[in-house]
Amino acid sequence: MKQISTRFSIAVHILSLIAVSPNECTGDFIAGSVNTNPVIIRRIMGMLKKMGLVEIRPGVGGASLLKAPEEITLLDVYRAVNVIEDNQLFRFHADPNERCPVGANIESVLQSELNEAQFAMEHRLAQTTLSQLTPRFK
Repeated sequence: MKQISTRFSIAVHILSLIAVSPNECTGDFIAGSVNTNPVIIRRIMGMLKKMGLVEIRPGVGGASLLKAPEEITLLDVYRAVNVIEDNQLFRFHADPNERCPVGANIESVLQSELNEAQFAMEHRLAQTTLSQLTPRFK
């Protein structure tokens, strides 16, 4: 199974870093902390900005949170960085054999189970805020 995109953990890293070190958060500082290319940081920062989670100061550089850390949930971050395709965490394999009783019914049999699993995960992410994570970094 394909893993959830690393954009999620990088986005949480970025937001946590801004919350913990608000005065130092230039793109280069963030890229150094994440240990990745600044282009990737800029792309993810753009996604976070689009969702109204961060403000990016052009020129001087730097970023700040647009919401208080207690108002930003992991679900907000998860949705901001589009970690899944078509809002479906689980995808089905293409072209199962329709003449086989399993192949003909695998999607309909599994779909509700997988939808419930996705709902449970999203519900859990909605319960955790950035402010609950940041004290653990100090």
